[in-house]
Amino acid sequence: MPARKIRVEIYTGIGERYTITFEGRVTREKALQLLDLVELLGGAPTANIGWNTSPSELSKIDKLRLVVERRFPIGWFSSKDIQFAYEEEFREPVSLSTVSTYLSRMTNRGLLAKNRGSNRRRFRILTNISKGSSFVKGNR
Repeated sequence: MPARKIRVEIYTGIGERYTITFEGRVTREKALQLLDLVELLGGAPTANIGWNTSPSELSKIDKLRLVVERRFPIGWFSSKDIQFAYEEEFREPVSLSTVSTYLSRMTNRGLLAKNRGSNRRRFRILTNISKGSSFVKGNR
């Protein structure tokens, strides 16, 4: 993996500004740590579904969204990855067609990005960071 340079600027609601520069080899773990730090400093909102609600009260699409946010906060994933994670998390079966339908709906709502490879669709979460919000600037 080539060396990268990432600069994150975080503006809090009370007028504070933090600038974090990360240079070098970016791994999944390091990126997750950086995102955790951004969240701790108040730069990115946390998800509001599922954290204080019992799983039986959630709809199937909310459960799928929760699985996506918990298990795949960064990086690409497939429908099959989500199906496996959902069944592991909630201990209930879900069909691959249901997962694909809900992932497509989440894409249409602007929650996910979709990439079509040779014969596989891959998805990833569109966060404030990947949407290029005002508090993040990335350099390559």
